[in-house]
Amino acid sequence: MTKDRQQVIAPAAPTEEAAIPWGAMSLVMVGMFMAILDSFIVVVAALSIAADLNASVGDLQWVLAAYQLSYAILMITGGRVADLFGRKRIYVLGMGIFTLSSIACAMAPSPGTLIAARVVQGVGAALMVPQVFAVVTVLVPEKGRHRVFGVLGVVIGMATISGQLVGGLLIGAGIFGSDWRAVFWVNVPIGVVTLLLALAYVPESRSPSARKLDIPGMLALSVALLLAVFPLIQGREEGWPWWIWACFAASLIAFGVFVAVERAVAGRGGDPLITLSLFAQRSFSLGIVLVLAVYALLSSYYLSLSVAMQQGLGMSALGAGLVYTPAATVFFIFSMVAGRLVPKYGRRVLEVGAIILALGYLATTVVLLLGPKLTPALVIPTLMLQSVGGGLLITPLLNTVLSRIKPESVGMASGSLSTAQQVGGALGVAVIGAVFFNSFHPQTDGPVEAAGHAFAMASLGTFVIAAVTAVLVFLLPKRAGGGR
Repeated sequence: MTKDRQQVIAPAAPTEEAAIPWGAMSLVMVGMFMAILDSFIVVVAALSIAADLNASVGDLQWVLAAYQLSYAILMITGGRVADLFGRKRIYVLGMGIFTLSSIACAMAPSPGTLIAARVVQGVGAALMVPQVFAVVTVLVPEKGRHRVFGVLGVVIGMATISGQLVGGLLIGAGIFGSDWRAVFWVNVPIGVVTLLLALAYVPESRSPSARKLDIPGMLALSVALLLAVFPLIQGREEGWPWWIWACFAASLIAFGVFVAVERAVAGRGGDPLITLSLFAQRSFSLGIVLVLAVYALLSSYYLSLSVAMQQGLGMSALGAGLVYTPAATVFFIFSMVAGRLVPKYGRRVLEVGAIILALGYLATTVVLLLGPKLTPALVIPTLMLQSVGGGLLITPLLNTVLSRIKPESVGMASGSLSTAQQVGGALGVAVIGAVFFNSFHPQTDGPVEAAGHAFAMASLGTFVIAAVTAVLVFLLPKRAGGGR
């Protein structure tokens, strides 16, 4: 059955539009949207979670980072498991785990329970997301992939940027009478419907060359990532004791072990978790760093904005989400614009986007430090400027990097880039979160003044990251799929 289905869908159809199975593509893209959205939708609910569960700042950071960390650690392995056992089967399994763990999140009675459920939710996401790129490669003829990847870029961008608004609307609407728990309950009906439709309409496929999992590589990478991210999040809470710095040092050793393991596996003809020769390609190695940097500034910045609006200005979750509505609209428009411009102008679109994004963060910093007290009206224009740059940069970034990868390596490369997304998000929450909360002193400075100062410091930190990102974009190879 599986073999027959693959033989039917492999040949290219007479027209590009007819060759693209948009029904199956839409179903797997729903999983991508849900997985990315859940990295950001929790941000606007953070203060409600803190009040309801008596959660500390460290707990809130872990609610964000626990999901991103388990998601990141298992992402590449999720792609490998699917190559062996079937991409549709693993996608459906991931959707089931994601949906059930969303119920556990929604019913969590304590911060520890919520964090544990978020870890499991990340496992579900890690099983779903790699299948999206793999299914595109299997189902869509090469001539039509740029179109699908363009749509996928918009899906990724909108999931990234709309978490604030969607979370605020859900909490404000009081769906299920559950306040912050609505941001998890909403996954359940969507997950169930998508799972059932995927069973019916997504064809099964496997990799004919897949052999076995690289368990030693998976364990080494998991330990290395955990040792790197855990001290960043926990360090501020613990007062930076010696063992935090020992974890950082141990993470470097663990990454070295991971590289040695991967070389050994490749040397004996096995299937390494990551083919290290990929990093010899400038576009891919730079792409990893770019994705890390971009996603490091996003989730942490939205967390800072949400706390500043709610705890500083006393706004509701819905009000805080609506502050970002103009920016989300601008982001959507320029995401669509980017999709049309990149095939013609290539890297130039990303260059312009990166510069505008950095200027948007700089403008926010200057306005808050030199202007009047923090108000929504003060930051909405600069948030919109950021979204112009973000739409031009974030949406086409993954496709621009993947377009230079050989077809047989796209699955591994996309898994690595998706891992970088989540590691970047976890690192950003730790670093920029620490900058914001270390600068936020409402008891002594007053809530409005403290929020304005802390958000200015967070904006300055993100400007530094964005400026580095802009420099790196100019180092990408000039041509990508016919553009410069």
